[in-house]
Order: sequence, then C-alpha cells, then structure tokens
Amino acid sequence: MKLKQIKPSDYPELKRFFRDQRYSLCEYSLSSIIAWSNSSYQPYATIDGDALIICAEFTTRKENRHMILPVSPVRTFSPGDLYDLALKLGFERYWFVPDDYMETFGRSKLENYFEVSEQPEYTDYIYQTEDLALLKGNKYSKKRNLIKQFRREYFDAGRVKVENITSSVASECIDFLEEWCEERDCDRNPEDDLACEKIAAINTIENIDVLEVNGILLRLDNVISAFGIASHLTADMGVFHFEKAFSDIKGLYQFFDNLCAKRFFNGYKYINKESDMNIPGLARAKKSYHPVMMVKSYVLTLR
Repeated sequence: MKLKQIKPSDYPELKRFFRDQRYSLCEYSLSSIIAWSNSSYQPYATIDGDALIICAEFTTRKENRHMILPVSPVRTFSPGDLYDLALKLGFERYWFVPDDYMETFGRSKLENYFEVSEQPEYTDYIYQTEDLALLKGNKYSKKRNLIKQFRREYFDAGRVKVENITSSVASECIDFLEEWCEERDCDRNPEDDLACEKIAAINTIENIDVLEVNGILLRLDNVISAFGIASHLTADMGVFHFEKAFSDIKGLYQFFDNLCAKRFFNGYKYINKESDMNIPGLARAKKSYHPVMMVKSYVLTLR
C-alpha cells in the first residue's frame, strides 16, 4: 500500500467512504481530516478495497505520527486487523479511537494487541440539537436573556445581516479570524492546538466550495463579527467545526450559537462541538450548554 498526502482536491474521490461513517469523534469528518494540515503535520491516505486507510505524518514531533481507524461504509476492522495493518505500514499507534469502537470489541480484546490510554484533551462534547435550538428550561435561562438583549439592541434595529460563507467572502472571513486570534494570542506557539486550529479554519474557508461544509457569517453594522462552519459526521450527528464571535459584544455568541443550531443541524439528533483542547475557558463555555454525553478518545499503542 502506497500512502499519498491528501489535499482538498481529493475530497470528491474520498467522500464515498464517509457516507455511512459511524464514529462519533469529530476527527472522522473528511473535511476536518483534510483541513487540519500545516507545515508541521500532514494527513496521508491510501485506498484498500472498500476502506480508506488514514495516517498522520509530523515534520517536527515525529513521535506523534499515527494512524486513525480505517473508514469504510461496509467493513469494520477488528483489533487484530488494526495490529496487522499498523505493522504493515510501519506505525506504532492509533490516535482518536472512540468509545464506539472500544464498546464494540471490548477493552480486554484490544489489550491483547495494544496498550490502551486515554486522550482527555480530545474528548468531544455532544449535545441534543433540540436543546441548543430551543434552549428550553431553567438551565438555559441566562442564554435566553442574553439573546433577548442582543436581539433588542442589534437584530431588531436592523443592524444584523447573516449570509452564507462562499469563496467571494473568504478573505473577509480570514481577516476576521486574524483579529479574533490576535485577542487570544493564537500564534504564540505555532504547534499549539489554537494555532493549528486557526490554520485548519483558514484551509476550510479557502476551500469552502470543495469541502461541502456549511458556513454562515454574521455582520454587525456591516462588519463580520462571527462565523460558523459545520458538516456531516454520522447518520444522526453533525459536527460544529468552527464557531468564532467577538467576545466584547454582549449576547452575540449566544445569539449566533442558537442560530447555527437551527440552520446547520436540522435533521440531526445530535451536535458534536468537538473538544476543549484542555483550554479552561473553552471547557467552561462548552459545559455551560449542558452536553448530553462526552465521547472519549483513546490511543492504541502496539504491544
């Protein structure tokens, strides 16, 4: 099997493997796999019959090179299959092995072939779409109040415009992202998750017409002040890849999050909002929306 670096132009050929994709970690979105590529990390893949074999190569932290679970619409690889495949391709470990897979085969069977360890920084937050679209109950009362204040101050006054993200507004969205990242010093360490996420967001925006993601932006007084990008993950779950909004505008984030839940995820039972990357403020924000479950991520290292 010959591994080849995958790029946005490969999306049309590879998307067939993901139509019935069933793993609920965000890393199993094809658009995400392609977008998370930068000078330090590149995704590689090869087609093996009815399965797509996916690997990650690192130019600096070579000890992090890994595979993820093969993706196939009809085939599930057993722990023994994974072991043989990793040996064949010269990899020592799998990253992003979700609860779904662990439950299917059981930890004891996996430990016949691998050492199993958790990746807590990559645990995904899962919400019911109905909860985030309707915000019913006392637990969401503060969110509803902030949305009312935002609507009264901005929306009802005609100061808000929402539009789809297309290639024609890509440069504006990237300018907004640069400003958003300056507030958070995203580029402090180019290998930190925030810096890599920024590049992934730029890659997605620049290839918005190829990767079949859904994106909207919000203009406040004609200035882009928020954007969101989402895509399909499983039959009953969509994934919210990127959601950025200026923090100094009261109620903007809550209004925009509610809008995205309604626009992006109609027809999905669940919304995957990805992990908190071990960022305390992000963890608090995600918990404040009351996830209904958390999907853990595991590393399998060959014995």
